[in-house]
Amino acid sequence: MIINSHKEKFIFYNIPVFLFCLLPFFLITGPFLSDLSISLISLLFLIYCLKEKKFTYFKNKYFYFFLIFWIYLIFNSLINNINLDSLKISFFYFRYGVFVIAMITLMKVDDKFVKYFFYCMFLCFTILIIDGFYQYFVGENIFGIKSIDKSRISSFFGDEMILGSYLSRLWPIFFGLSILFFKKKDKLFIILVLIFILSEVLIFLSGERTAFFYINLSAIFVIIFSHKLFKLRLITLVSSLLLLLIISYFNPSAKERIIDKTLTQMNLNNPEKIKEEGMYIFSKEHMNHYISAYKIFLDNKIIGVGVKNFRNFCNVERYKSKNSCSTHPHNIYIQMLTETGIIGFLFLIFIFFYFCKSMIKHLFSKFKGKYYFTDFEICIFSGIIIFLWPFIPTGSVFNNWLNIIAYMYLPFLIWGKKLIK
Repeated sequence: MIINSHKEKFIFYNIPVFLFCLLPFFLITGPFLSDLSISLISLLFLIYCLKEKKFTYFKNKYFYFFLIFWIYLIFNSLINNINLDSLKISFFYFRYGVFVIAMITLMKVDDKFVKYFFYCMFLCFTILIIDGFYQYFVGENIFGIKSIDKSRISSFFGDEMILGSYLSRLWPIFFGLSILFFKKKDKLFIILVLIFILSEVLIFLSGERTAFFYINLSAIFVIIFSHKLFKLRLITLVSSLLLLLIISYFNPSAKERIIDKTLTQMNLNNPEKIKEEGMYIFSKEHMNHYISAYKIFLDNKIIGVGVKNFRNFCNVERYKSKNSCSTHPHNIYIQMLTETGIIGFLFLIFIFFYFCKSMIKHLFSKFKGKYYFTDFEICIFSGIIIFLWPFIPTGSVFNNWLNIIAYMYLPFLIWGKKLIK
């Protein structure tokens, strides 16, 4: 990427970098500002490519894979139960792929801004931890915002109970950049370790069971696959769990939400109910969503019912049951099968197996005393596994907020390879 003037640098480098660094703040405000920022980054990059007639940035096998998937989504929306919402999601999905290429290119031009991005994340995590614990002890956050559920905390997210989701999904990037920029001897590193521990505790207190599973999944992943992070990650994990035991002793409501309620919803703490009704997958509602989605899939195996169309079919008489209808089936793999069929599902399953293949390759290298990926890359991969893990209730695969965080990992993954070189 060659920039010839100060004006061009301001438009095509400074503005996108500024928007990218503010993404952690924008994600707290909701999907609008974060979506607007990645859309502007993508648009400015496309304008630059058209202006300079440089399209070599897009010539790689990963973007071609994304392009084929994007074309399939549009095709699926056009021939499958056409509605404006479905077509809009499919058409503008292209921005995620362009955003990744744009950020990879900008990191190659000058990657100093990555440290500014880290400081923004550091500030966001610090503010959320202070505000979250303040809300936990006082009953409202520093702005007087109360959680809609007294047994849970939401901080600045208000009625949207996604504090845990935000922290757990961004934690691996934050952790990876922390160990990259700071050594154990640095004074700030002690503060960072405290933030690591308290953010895990806050995820538990948020009452988001999926988020709590994710933070532990990424922790186990780093412990297994990393080279020098085993002790640090184990210490932060054990410390947070010990704090949780103390908190649960004095305030059982947090434990009741994460553990007791989960066991109750799955029928695991009631032997009589298990005999009568059997065990539920996560909960009766989740199980009904999955059954409804499976029935829809059986009638639409190849191309599904269309992007974001589960909500329009789950109320059809032959598919519905009590509490079976929702905006999505609450599992990305089931959603892909239901809405995009076997063809769309193959894209997702290919990514999952490609990921597994890379991790197996790294594990075998580790047994031989070598490391295929660096510890920073392992941290990034620990965040990617969060989005690819199949056996957990999830948000919609086409949710803007979730997609922005997911695609944000990819530039860092490519940048991590550049660091090795």
